[in-house]
Amino acid sequence: MKKILSILTILVFTLLSCQDNKSKEIPAEQKAQAEIAENNIALVKKLLQEGDNNNVDFLDEICSPEYAYYFPSNGEALSKDQHKEFWKAVNTAFPDLKHNIQDINAVDNMVIVRATVSGTHSGDFTGLPPTGNTVEIGQIFICRFENSKLVELREEADLLGLYQKLGMELRVKE
Repeated sequence: MKKILSILTILVFTLLSCQDNKSKEIPAEQKAQAEIAENNIALVKKLLQEGDNNNVDFLDEICSPEYAYYFPSNGEALSKDQHKEFWKAVNTAFPDLKHNIQDINAVDNMVIVRATVSGTHSGDFTGLPPTGNTVEIGQIFICRFENSKLVELREEADLLGLYQKLGMELRVKE
């Protein structure tokens, strides 16, 4: 019995040592893609953090010259400089602006974010005088990168909810 157990033990160790460890390694291309995805996620997190801190010049560091920003209320894409002005106006209206990332994922050259943004309405916002109301709305960002530079940002936000929380009412046209 001891002899059979010894032979089985040797056989198990031999089989384990003969396994192909290379097949367990992640291919270099897959590693590189994962690293790019991690870097892009870090850039988007930093973008939202810098925006919350009213450092809109951070866009200059991470955006390509062809950068385009799409927002539901815009008819056309905004340039980087136009986006900076828009973000400054939002930060003036909501000086304590804070993004809270709930989900963030990267696929190929895209980063998708589900977040909430909150702030106190302390300044003029699209012609609406300060209400002092604290608001929180949901947002989704779709960010596209090329060569580690942000080339496109598409934002969807609950603007109806925002305006309702600021005291506006939706009425049927008479």
